[in-house]
Order: sequence, then structure tokens, then C-alpha cells
Amino acid sequence: MQGYAAKAAARADGPAARWLYGPWTDLIVGCAAWSVPMLLFTGRSTRSGARGWAVLFYLLALAFNYPHYMATLYRAYHTQSEFARYRIFTLHLTVLLALVAVVSHAWSAIVPWIFTVYVTWSPWHYTGQNFGLLMMYARRNGVAPTDRERRALYSAFLASYLLLFISFHTGPSNDPLILSLGLPEAVAGPARAVLLAVFAAVGALALLRMVMRAGLPGLPAMLAPFMLFAAQLVWFVSPAIAEWATGARLPQARYSAGVLAIMHSAQYLWVTSYYARREAEASSGGGWRPWSYAATLVAGGIALFVPGPWVASYLLRFDFTTSVLIFTAVVNIHHFILDGAIWKLRDRGIAALLIDSERRASDSAAQAGRAVQGVTRWLVGDRLAARRMRVALLVALSVWATVDQARFVLATDHRSLSALSRAAALNPYDLSVLGRRARILVEQHQYQEAYDLYSGYLARRPDDVDALVGAGTLALELGKREEAVERWQRALVKDPSQRDARRYLAEIWANTADRLDREGRTAEAARAFRQALALDEGSVDGANEGADWFNYGQFLRRRGAEPRLVIACLLKAEELLAPTSDSRLQTVRDVRAAVEQDHPDAAEAARGDLAAALAAARTRE
Repeated sequence: MQGYAAKAAARADGPAARWLYGPWTDLIVGCAAWSVPMLLFTGRSTRSGARGWAVLFYLLALAFNYPHYMATLYRAYHTQSEFARYRIFTLHLTVLLALVAVVSHAWSAIVPWIFTVYVTWSPWHYTGQNFGLLMMYARRNGVAPTDRERRALYSAFLASYLLLFISFHTGPSNDPLILSLGLPEAVAGPARAVLLAVFAAVGALALLRMVMRAGLPGLPAMLAPFMLFAAQLVWFVSPAIAEWATGARLPQARYSAGVLAIMHSAQYLWVTSYYARREAEASSGGGWRPWSYAATLVAGGIALFVPGPWVASYLLRFDFTTSVLIFTAVVNIHHFILDGAIWKLRDRGIAALLIDSERRASDSAAQAGRAVQGVTRWLVGDRLAARRMRVALLVALSVWATVDQARFVLATDHRSLSALSRAAALNPYDLSVLGRRARILVEQHQYQEAYDLYSGYLARRPDDVDALVGAGTLALELGKREEAVERWQRALVKDPSQRDARRYLAEIWANTADRLDREGRTAEAARAFRQALALDEGSVDGANEGADWFNYGQFLRRRGAEPRLVIACLLKAEELLAPTSDSRLQTVRDVRAAVEQDHPDAAEAARGDLAAALAAARTRE
């Protein structure tokens, strides 16, 4: 009673800072005050020791990332009432995304789409959490924003996310697994300026109005909201400004799934553990058991991420690394949707435990804390068999996670052939390990051994496109030209967009065209040149494609073709070589200038309709 009276008196005097675990923990972890040192430290570390940092992040995932996904599942699934309440998410959405994961293993073309959704959505998920925590603290501390102020803050947070979105989707993607909208810089630049103005002006104005309403005695109550706004600035606005100023592209996947994911996950566990504790203490089912809760989150997190790729790779003979990416993307998307549905401050139960009085919290938790049913009820029960089952599952998952961590450490060793061989022994279906082993063998000029590695892998997975490309490259090195062509053609049948296979086949056809031309077999040479140009179009290799257009133009020139067609080929070659700073560019320009000087009318005609001239050149026999 005295405690309640003291709180009432404090509220009467004005807004006051109220913390979940204490000011230091709340500010550093919950409000992400550690953002600047963490980002600076990881930025320097990744430049000086990329592998060591990757290994550390993989380990930190066990303590932060994996459990934070399980924290949402714990809330949604651990009682019958919550499961039924969010049935469309807990059941129907889960089944749908499980099907997406299965289809992704059978149809690799959709993997970049799924991974792009995950990487693009992640920053929005982090933004939503920061905004929600700001609102929680503002309401909890008695400085709740007005509707207008809330809309202004939401607009500022939305603007900060859109800044990063533009960074991710301006120009071509720098990651083959991520698709870019290809926004032109002419659009991205002005959009960034507008969004920066919105974030700075609208957000600062809303916070200033809240400070003025709180008054000088209420400034401590505004500390947490200020820190969360600053975290949003550091996480999203500062990188966008730096990219805009320097022109350096942000690594989308690394930024979304790296240190930001760790800080977000720690923040998430901080608030959800507080909620779970309050819920347990307010219910009639017993007190708070933190170690049991922590073990549940860790074990459940491991179960979400670790077994799936191992089972898929062994049963389906699927590439382990790709499977990891699929499970990562699908589990994250499920988490984003489920989290957005269940963690709402307008939910009376959530508000009661995070914001309102203990009396209301007790009333709400009593309803939410009903016993679970069926297998789940038995599994969490006190029977000896249930306890043994829990221990067995925990031990099995821990061992599996340890093996997974060991495999990752071995698999990321780019210098040790023995370490990579041990990683391959643990999981022989990891194409990234195969590539690293083959690279070391090639550096040691052990081409046959590298070729044998790929051949053994393809015996298990004959349709793996990347393995077919690698095996073809080694076959060519060993003088097996026909086999190399056959491997690359099979790769293109499986995946027509495979760039390396197209590039290698284009080089083969270009070399064949030169040989046929020297032998005087003009018609066959023309067809070989056109075959090379057709393959060049999908290889995204401007230098080689430009060189092939130049050689084809010279071929037509020697055969007395119409000057307009020759000039068109040379113009196309110059256009492709110009962005690459290729040493052959000046030669192309000199030849093109000489031909144009001799045929000014043809040059004007070619420039007037270059597409038509190129189409005509490609049909010239």
C-alpha cells in the first residue's frame, strides 16, 4: 500500500523515469546506447579480420539471434489462448512459409526473391521495435505523445528506414542473392534530401514539444525516448549519409544481418524477458523461473535454425549454405509477421505488463496464463519422463549446435586444406567448402585433384549449377574442351541466367569464330560470332562483350560489309568498354574514328538508329 501511494505521489509531482531493469541496462541494451561503439568496433574488425568476426557472429547467434526468434514463438504458442487468438499467424502462416521453404529447395530461382524480402524487411522490423519502445517509455514515464506528435515521430522513423531502403535499392545490387530495384541516382539523391529533412525536422519538433510539456523536472523521463531516437539516427540515417557522401555501397546482407541484428536481438530479449517475468509473477501458475525460460529460448532457437539445413542437405543432397540462407530468410519473415501481430502496446495485456499498474497486470496475466494442452502440456510437466525428455532434447540440440559451430569454423578457413576437408567430412554437400578446397588446389597447380573433387560432388548432386560451372572450368584447364562445353551447357539448361557459364561459353565461341575466320570458313565464323554475342548478353561482362562486338565489327569490315553495320558494332563495343576503363577502349575509338572519317554518311545513319543497325549486323552472312 505504501509503495502504491509513493508511485501516486510521484505521478502527481510530474513525469518520472521508470526503468524495466535499471537505468544502465535499459539505456545501454534496451535503448541501444552501445550502438556507436559497437558499430565502430565491428567496422574496424571486419576490415582487419573478416573471418574471425564472422566466426564470432556465428557464435553470438546462439546467444542472441536464435533465442530472440524463440521469444516470439514462446509468447504465441505457449498457451492455448494465445495460439487460438493468433491462429492465422501461428498455424496458417506457419504452414504457408513451411511450404515456401520446401519449394525454395526444389526451385532455386525464388531464393533471391525470398532473401531480398528478408534483407529489405529486416531494417523495417528494427525500426518498428525502436519506435514501439520509444512509445512504451513515453507512456510508461508519463510523457505520452499526442496523436499529432505520435504521427510526427512515426513519420521520422519511416523516413529513416526509407533512407536505408534507397541505399539498398539504388543502382545494381552488389550481392547475387539480393535483387535491387535499380533506382537511378537522379531519383535517389533528391529523395534522400527530402527524407533527411523529414527525419530531422519532424522528429526533433515532436520530441521538443514533449520536452516542453514535461518541463525541466521531467527531463529524466525523456532520456529513454531521446536515446531510442538517437539509435535510429545511428542505425539508419548515419550510414545513408555516409554512403551518399562517399559513394561507397552498403553491403545489404551484412548490414541487415550483422551487428544490427545482434543489437536488435539483445534489445528484444531484454524487453520480452521482462514481460515474461511479469506475466509469470502475476499469474497463479507459480513464480518466475529465469533459467528455465532461458533454456527454452536457447534450445528452441537452435531447433529453428540448425537441424533444418542439415536434414535438407543430407536427405535432398542440397547445398548446405543455400539451405542455411533459405531457413534464415523464411524464419525471419515468419518472425517479422508474427512479431508485428502480437507485440502491440494497444493490446491491453501488453500494456498492462509493460506500462500500467500492477493491479491491471495481475488481472490480465491471470487470463493469459492458462495451462497448455496435449503434448505440450505433458512436455513441460513435472513427470519424470517429461523431465528426461526435456534434458535429452536439450543435450541433443546442444551437441548439434556444437557440431554446427565447429563445421562453420572449419569451413571458413580459406588457407587450410585439412580444415576444409574436415568440414566436408561433417557435411559433404556444402558447395562453398568445395569451392575453397578447389581454389587451394588450383593455387597449388593440382588441377586434377580439384577436378576430381568436383566430379565426386557431381556424382552426388549432378544438377548443381555452380558445381557444373566449376567442373567445366577445371576440365578446360586439363584440356578437356568438349567436356567443359558440355558442363557449361548443362548449367545453362538448368539455370539460363547463370552468368559464368554464359561468359565461358561466349569465350569458347569467340575463339572458335577467330579460328574459323583464319581458316577462311566465313559463314561458319559469322554464326560463331553471333553465338558468342547472344551468350554475352546474359553474362553481364561488359569488357568481354565489348571486345566481341569489336572483333565482329572488324570481321564484317574485312568481309566488305555495309559501313553502317561496321560502325554500329564499333559504337556498341565502345559503349560497353567505356565504363570498364579497359585498355582496349582506345583501340576501339581509333578504329571507329577511322571508319567514320571514310564513311561520314554511314556514321550518321548508324548513330540515328543504332538498335536497327545492330540487328541488321547480327543477321549479316
